[in-house]
Amino acid sequence: MPSYRPRPATEITRAVWRALFLREAVARLFASRTSWFWIIAEPVAHIAFLMLMYTVVRVRTVGGIDTGLWIMVGLLAFFMFRRPLSQMVGAINANRSLFAYRQVKPIDTVLVRATLEGFLMTLTIGLMTAASMIWGHFVAPAEPLALLAAFFGLWLLSLGLGLVLAALTPLVEDIGNLVRISMLPLSLLSGVVLPIANVSGALREWIMLNPVAHGIEGARAAFAPHYHAAPETRMSYLYLCALCLVFVGLALQRKLATKLAAQ
Repeated sequence: MPSYRPRPATEITRAVWRALFLREAVARLFASRTSWFWIIAEPVAHIAFLMLMYTVVRVRTVGGIDTGLWIMVGLLAFFMFRRPLSQMVGAINANRSLFAYRQVKPIDTVLVRATLEGFLMTLTIGLMTAASMIWGHFVAPAEPLALLAAFFGLWLLSLGLGLVLAALTPLVEDIGNLVRISMLPLSLLSGVVLPIANVSGALREWIMLNPVAHGIEGARAAFAPHYHAAPETRMSYLYLCALCLVFVGLALQRKLATKLAAQ
């Protein structure tokens, strides 16, 4: 008789993640004929609108760097936080039918969506950078590792918050709506549209309690070292908040795993 050895847990997890990644990628890119187009067009449209707005008011530089560069880096950094979070919040509800398979856990769907969105945003950034080079407006980042650290920190923050909210969304249905509504004020408080460094000291200290602002300011400073970032900017604060949220999110996912899969 042929002998069958049980697969290690790590091998099962890798197989589940690979299958979920391919499933989510197909759904994300080919849900409609233009799904893939809007993944790139959304940040491009935002950047174009803000550039037009600043051109109308004739603002050539912000914080000592070119306005176009300031807008592009800030928006791409914010999208690195926003997109994974927006997709993770509904991950468990969208994949509930898969929990009939005991190998698939609720946390798997959340982690895979975060990874997929981070990958798609990285591709988007690469395509926009290539387009800038073709049009002759490309400026290489002065500190590539610091830029990578800022973008990764924002993705990690999104992962942590997404794990927390994904665990709570099946229990409190309105969380998804609250996340969508909060994105516009959060972008304003993160310095995407208005420079935080120009805000008065007392108010700026309150604004910089928002870790997303640290990631965006850090990304701009890494791209252009002469950029006048808010003096309170600290990458350590961004990573501290991100790691705390990841820890809390993993704990919630573990504690509520049975309830989330059964609902």
